[in-house]
Amino acid sequence: MSGASAGIGAPTAIGRLAQWCAGFTPGEVPPEVRAVARNCLVDTLGVALAGATAPVARKAQRVAGFASAPGAAAVPGTGLRLAPPGAAMANGTAAHALDFDDNCYAGVVHGSAIIVPAALAVAQQVGASGGALVDAIIAGSEAEYALGAAATMSLYEKGWWTTAVLGPVGAAVAAGRLLGLDAQAMDAAIGIALAGAGGAKAAFGTDAKPLLAGRAAEAGVVAALLAAEGASGPPDVATHPRGFAALFNDGVFDESALEAPGTRWRLLDPGIDVKRIPVCLSAHTSVDVVAELARAHGFGAGDVARIVCDVPPVIVANLIHDRPSTPQQAQFSMPFALAATLVLGDVTLSDLDERVIRDPAVAALMERVEMHTGASWDEETRRHAPEGARVRVELADGRAFEGFRAIPRGAAGDPLPPEALAAKFRACAGLLLPPGAVERLLARLDAIETRANLRDLFDDLNHEA
Repeated sequence: MSGASAGIGAPTAIGRLAQWCAGFTPGEVPPEVRAVARNCLVDTLGVALAGATAPVARKAQRVAGFASAPGAAAVPGTGLRLAPPGAAMANGTAAHALDFDDNCYAGVVHGSAIIVPAALAVAQQVGASGGALVDAIIAGSEAEYALGAAATMSLYEKGWWTTAVLGPVGAAVAAGRLLGLDAQAMDAAIGIALAGAGGAKAAFGTDAKPLLAGRAAEAGVVAALLAAEGASGPPDVATHPRGFAALFNDGVFDESALEAPGTRWRLLDPGIDVKRIPVCLSAHTSVDVVAELARAHGFGAGDVARIVCDVPPVIVANLIHDRPSTPQQAQFSMPFALAATLVLGDVTLSDLDERVIRDPAVAALMERVEMHTGASWDEETRRHAPEGARVRVELADGRAFEGFRAIPRGAAGDPLPPEALAAKFRACAGLLLPPGAVERLLARLDAIETRANLRDLFDDLNHEA
C-alpha cells in the first residue's frame, strides 16, 4: 500500500521528515542506532508480557477482543489474534501497565511502549521481516522524538502527558513504514495522528494512564491505515494557526529540530532511558542516591530519622502521592520508592502490592520522607539534570549524609549492561511465560533481524491466560 495525500506545494518540515521516514534504507542506519532499537524492542516486549497480567491490561484485552476484528497480531496473555488496531491497543496498554517501560527526554515521552506494540501488530499482519520491524521502530522513534524536541520541555511542563500527545505520531510512522507508505501518505498519517492527539497528566496514578498509552498506539495504527487508503491529513499540522503548537504549546515549536533526519539520531542523543525499577522515572535518581549512601555508610531503614529530597519542579509535579494506598499510586510516590528501597533492599514488581504499602516499616519510613524544589534548580541546571536529585539522609544518631545524581542508573548516559537487560526481560516475561518459553522468545529477539517473517514470533510459547 502506498496511499496518497492532498498536500500541494513545497513540503513542510514535517513533510521532509515524513519523506525520510518513508524512504531511508537499512544501510543508512548506523549499527549503534540499530542496536538501541533492538534493545527497545526487547525491553518493551518484556515489560508488556509482565503488564499483560495486570488488571488494567486484562480490561483492555477484553475490550479489544470484542471491539476488534480477527487478524494475525498476537495479544500475549489471551491467545487472541486481532487486527492491528486492537492488538496495538491491548499490547500498548500492557506495555505501560506497570510503568516499567523506557523514556526519552526528546519530548519527555514513553516512546517505545507506543511504537513497539503498533509496529509489532502491523508487522505480524503483513508478514514483515525482523529487519523491517527494526527499521519501523527506528522511523517511528526518530519522528516522535524529533517532534518532541521541537515542542521542547514546555509541552510537558504545561501538564500535557506527552506520551499520549506525541505517541500516535511514532506509532503512525512505524506502522506506515511497514505498510509501505510513500512520502505523501506518511505526511498524511502524521497529520491525522497529531491532529487528533491529546492526553492530560491528570491520568497519573489511575487506569487511564496505561489505557491512554494503548489508545495512542491504536490511534497511530489507524492513522497509518487511513493514509494507506488515501485519506489526507493537514500538511501543516504543527504550525497551522489552529494547529498543534498554537493549541497545545502557546506557539512554541522549533522547526529546526525536524531538519536533517538521519544525521542526528535521537535514539543516541538524548538516547533512551531504560528503567531499572518499576516506578515513575522521576523517583529513580533519589532512589539511586539513597541506595548508594546506605551501601557506603552502612545504615538501614530503622536508622533513618529524615530523608529530604531537593528535586526539580517536574518531579514534584509527577510524584503526587505522598501517602499511597494503591499500587498505581505507589508508582508515583517518592516516599514509597525510598521506603521500599531501604526496607526491602530494592523495588521489584512483586513489591507493587497493597500488602507492602501497608507494611508497618514501609509506612513508618514514608512518614519521614520530604520533597521540595530548592533555588538551585534553574533552567540551565534542569537542562543537564531534568530529573536529578540532591538527597540528604539524617540518621537518629545525629549523623547526616548527602548525595547528588544528575541521571539515574539505566539512563542513556549510565546504561544498564546487557546482562542486566536480559535479566530484566527474564523477570518480566517470566510472570506470563514458562521458563523455556522465555528463553526461546529471548533467543528469537536476539536474532530478530535474521527472521524472515514475524507471524510466528509468538508461536509455541504457551502464553494463553
